[in-house]
Amino acid sequence: MSEPRELMNKEQMDKAIAELAERIDRDVAEPGATALVGIRTRGVPLASRLRKIYALTREWNLPLGHLDITLYRDDLSTLGSQPMVRESRIEFPVDGKTIILVDDVLYTGRTVRSAIDAILDFGRPRAIRLAVLVDRGLREYPIQPDYCALKIETRPNQTVQVLFPQVDGRQQVLLLTLDEGEAPEPA
Repeated sequence: MSEPRELMNKEQMDKAIAELAERIDRDVAEPGATALVGIRTRGVPLASRLRKIYALTREWNLPLGHLDITLYRDDLSTLGSQPMVRESRIEFPVDGKTIILVDDVLYTGRTVRSAIDAILDFGRPRAIRLAVLVDRGLREYPIQPDYCALKIETRPNQTVQVLFPQVDGRQQVLLLTLDEGEAPEPA
């Protein structure tokens, strides 16, 4: 793997997340009928940051859910005989709500498709909107973000890595280029 290229440092990431929150805010007609759901792993700290911004700037107390999509993946059989499944926590009624589905990176669209399936098992939302920090292109499914902080074009041998202090001990966004023969990340 070649040397990672920094796409965003901590300050740039903070600014991008604040701008993402503003874009979402423009479409929130009913805060009481809106909830945030972060896709594990790094969609969760991003959703938590958005929730905190709304609590501080708008005094909104949006419900926050965490979603593990492992069992909804279309490539589950390739993950091994005992894939790691973590808890999904959606402790609010989904029916009739606008769900802001939050993830760090949008790539093929497969993760988002799995997340939509998972949310529908909790109820029937009024709408589902997608917010991502980075859209790296190369879609396989016809899924597009409603809200995006950074859109870049990548190649199949590249990957975008978003780091959050809660998970990684630091905050930044990196572009990694794999050498020939290295396995790409799962979609």
